[in-house]
Amino acid sequence: MASSTKTVLIPIAHGTEPLEAVAMITVLRRGGADVTVASVEDKVGVDACHAIKMVADTLLSDIADSIFDLIVLPGGLPGGETLKNCKPLEKMVKKQDTDGRLNAAICCAPALALGTWGLLEGKTATGYPVFMEKLAATCATASESRVEIDGRIVTSRGPGTTIEFSITLIEQLFGKDKADEVSSILLVRPNPGEEFTFTELNQTNWSFEDTPQILVPIAEDSEEIEAIALVDILRRAKANVVIAAVGNSLEVVGSRKAKLVADVLLDEVAEKSFDLIVLPGGLNGAPKLASSENLVNMLKKQAEANKPYGGICASPVYVFEPHGLLKGKKATTHPVVSNKLSDQSHIEHRVVVDGNVITSRAPGTAMEFSLAIVEKFYGREKALQLAKATLV
Repeated sequence: MASSTKTVLIPIAHGTEPLEAVAMITVLRRGGADVTVASVEDKVGVDACHAIKMVADTLLSDIADSIFDLIVLPGGLPGGETLKNCKPLEKMVKKQDTDGRLNAAICCAPALALGTWGLLEGKTATGYPVFMEKLAATCATASESRVEIDGRIVTSRGPGTTIEFSITLIEQLFGKDKADEVSSILLVRPNPGEEFTFTELNQTNWSFEDTPQILVPIAEDSEEIEAIALVDILRRAKANVVIAAVGNSLEVVGSRKAKLVADVLLDEVAEKSFDLIVLPGGLNGAPKLASSENLVNMLKKQAEANKPYGGICASPVYVFEPHGLLKGKKATTHPVVSNKLSDQSHIEHRVVVDGNVITSRAPGTAMEFSLAIVEKFYGREKALQLAKATLV
């Protein structure tokens, strides 16, 4: 039956692209897949790109004989090279192909792994732009499509195409109805690849000295794509981003059970000053952020000083609205909770900047949200460069 449980393996390594990995993990879990995140290193903790730490569910060496309905390879360097050189993974993926089950890869992984292993012969495939020449040497046709399906192999291009890629994989596993259902919850971009935009009112200059100091608090059940998109994109822009855990542990389990690792506990930075405090959402995670007295006090001080703060998904409703942090401001939020905003005039907008406050809607708007922050600090040209580099 199309709706029966499907198993998925996502291997990760030091230098894996964290936004690709996290988006694949969480979107596929939303679709109902039983996803196993396996480290190809000798420990479950990996140091992904952009100084983001992730924790796998298991070691690949412990499950090398397991069978999966789908194996998906994230990109990132040197992570893609490490996956390519992992012999047990190569053996699993080749057996997957021989047995007629699904394989998928994104970014550098189609060329480095699938291509090197000979699985793209006679196939049409896509990948990250700088790997197209290498890809073309290993497949029949190198395509510039955002997602490419050829038989039992699905490939895609980079961080900005990962949600579309993952939705496509849900359709392959569970059918179009389930894929459409997940897509609507995530608020996937209706015009992927087009130049990103946002709504701005009461334009003000967001200032900083030397480098923007940005705080991203996370809690149990925070929405992982929203958190990692912020950190990934803002660190690419060379901002100094601090991930701070609300609670007593640096390791935080997100809304879809992806395991993230903060840089510090929030309590350790409660007295520090930041140019921006920006919150991920999660229907259960946002109330946990709201329960942090230290975080609420930091946000109130930020507002009093007329310094920027922002939130995505449920955070505007659960953190900002009850504490008067949206007073006189236009804002947006996730459709499920938008009726809780006192001013609902801008709830259909994907990203709203009103003076020093920025809000957004869902995982599917998280990269636009992050790029809008880049634009406010660094200007439009820098934001468009990053959008191009990440294939938004």
